[in-house]
Amino acid sequence: MNCIPGLTISEPARRPPRSRSLLAAALLLVSCTACGAPPSEEASPASPLTYRIEYRVIPDAAAGSVRVTLELEQERALLRELRFRRDARVSNIAGDGDLVEAAGLTTWRPPLRGGSLSWQVQIAHRRNGDGYDAWLGPDWGLFRAEDIIPRAATRTLKSAKSETSLVVDLASGWSVVTQYPGKDGRFEIGNPERRFDQPSGWIVMGDLGVRRDTIAGTRVAVAGPTGQSARRLDMLAMLHWTLPELARVVPELPPRLTIVSAGDPMWRGGLSAPQSMFLHADRPLISENATSTLLHELLHISLGITADEGYDWIVEGLAEYYSLELLKRSGTISGSRYEQARTKLANWSAEADSLCAPVSSGATTALAVTVLAALDKEIRAIGKDAASLDEVTQALSRLDTKIDLAALRTLAEEIAGSKLDTLHIDSLPGCRTIDPD
Repeated sequence: MNCIPGLTISEPARRPPRSRSLLAAALLLVSCTACGAPPSEEASPASPLTYRIEYRVIPDAAAGSVRVTLELEQERALLRELRFRRDARVSNIAGDGDLVEAAGLTTWRPPLRGGSLSWQVQIAHRRNGDGYDAWLGPDWGLFRAEDIIPRAATRTLKSAKSETSLVVDLASGWSVVTQYPGKDGRFEIGNPERRFDQPSGWIVMGDLGVRRDTIAGTRVAVAGPTGQSARRLDMLAMLHWTLPELARVVPELPPRLTIVSAGDPMWRGGLSAPQSMFLHADRPLISENATSTLLHELLHISLGITADEGYDWIVEGLAEYYSLELLKRSGTISGSRYEQARTKLANWSAEADSLCAPVSSGATTALAVTVLAALDKEIRAIGKDAASLDEVTQALSRLDTKIDLAALRTLAEEIAGSKLDTLHIDSLPGCRTIDPD
């Protein structure tokens, strides 16, 4: 827009003398300054230390693969380098600028003003030789963003950050649901805690059925391909009973929760990811032993804690303990049914030789639930019900480090105001080998 009303700048028919050109330029600068644009503002950069990244995903359902293109826009060299480990399913990596592949590591140094990097991903992936935890077929696809966009490290100008979007080019009649708000296959990715944003969580696409609701302040979406027997309304109903109870346990519920569901050939279980989870369509919402895979994975999402090596039992135990607690506290199961479930878990725990193992098996998790129930009982007895395991769990979920026995013991004893026999090393089978106390 011109600063001087009525002034139109066009290319002259012939070049004026140099002195006249300098005079005209000086007059124009003085006039624009007088219009209210201080020189300091004119000198400031047109954009802050922000570069723009768009991930464009093009599914090829017939081939069971997707093509991903990363488009980078920047006014100057903000993003200098991007590095990621190449998964066996990733192929045909291409890009402008400087692209180096060595020892399974891909390093991309883009042009100063931006550029593009692309790759192909074969989607299908079996979990432990069983069903698939990633799938793309002629009718639908279900996988995690992490499956198609490798987790990358960057080298940038100090304090530079990304504005990131995800765009999915869909076949006719298909739609897509992710953990992010969006429309027509375009999603804005926002994570204030990270300077380099990458899409994460579960993605489902195809001819979808979707049900949405807001429960206890959380915007919930349950989505699955049509004809796959996903129990969308059943899951929403169960969350209406249990999410308000969970809100009393965790410091803060996630603002959004996306549940994706499908039947075979998917793996017959549940898997959590950031603000999203997968649940097989045939998985019962409440099993015959009164445990719930849906609530177990919901606890993982809501607590947001991870275990240090050897302490997976703490994280898995909390998820299983509270999945059962939510059913009781919400009145979804009776008190007698709750006690029967606790007894079954205690009997199952006899099969566990150790708590402190790299991965918590079913029996180990059952033993962890027994330990946590005893810990809750001891804390309540010391404080005459003034405190419980709830306060310990809230404190754990506020930590920004991986959880271990020392963290659990320290927080529990601070809240109880006393040493706790339940967490003595001799009360925790197999843990002395990694924690001498």
